[in-house]
Amino acid sequence: MIRDTSPAAEVSPFLPTEGIHNLRDYGGYAVPGGGRVRTGLLFRSGQHMEASDADLDLLHALDIRTIIDLRGASERAGFPCRRHPSFAAEVIAHEGETSNSPPHEGGGGKVVMTPRKARERMLAVYTRMPVNPAMIAMFSRYFAALDERDGGSLVHCFAGKDRTGIAASLLLHVLGVHRDDVVAEFLRTNDAPTRAILERQSLPRMEAHYGSIEPEALRNLMGVLPEYIDTYFAEVTRDHGSIDTYLATHLGVDEARKQRLRARLVA
Repeated sequence: MIRDTSPAAEVSPFLPTEGIHNLRDYGGYAVPGGGRVRTGLLFRSGQHMEASDADLDLLHALDIRTIIDLRGASERAGFPCRRHPSFAAEVIAHEGETSNSPPHEGGGGKVVMTPRKARERMLAVYTRMPVNPAMIAMFSRYFAALDERDGGSLVHCFAGKDRTGIAASLLLHVLGVHRDDVVAEFLRTNDAPTRAILERQSLPRMEAHYGSIEPEALRNLMGVLPEYIDTYFAEVTRDHGSIDTYLATHLGVDEARKQRLRARLVA
């Protein structure tokens, strides 16, 4: 596939927030044939427990009809999302746990969290994700919702970077976005202007497990690296031959669904 490098409108995908990390539109990318993924329909973020009233007004104005919450039951109970008084979106969530040890929760015992250990911990997350039954179920529900429901959607987890990052990456792949742009969208998390929100929400618990965390290790835990998404795609390709085979056999994205998603989400 030849990559379309013609510029889209130079508008920041990040929306200004006071208590939500990494809220952004992940549309706008070029696809073969001259089209682009629609903007104003696909949003992603971290969790909304600390959303301000202004944040809730912003979300309400986006007319989001579907929220796909990739967090597990304990995360949702511990960090309940605030909602606008007129909130009417359908929320899709998993009844059990979706990750046995999210990075923001610490865990793994009292270890010194070096940059190498932080990187290894994150790579383990991406190695497990393709075979995690809960994530397979939630990604399948994500694609079904985008296929079957009208209006805008928002997909989120806790930090909006790992589970959410893979969900967005898989959708962009389905829509025909070039792999370089898929990776660029995944890495865009590192440019989020709301890192302080994520640190406020997760650093105290992480330090309770690990003690003081050096800056590079913290970047590996709170940001993303190219090898994270490369690991996910490599695991899927090794086990299934291709991303598209995995999408069809495990996530319910056959050719007919691909065409419907492209018709709905590409202009």
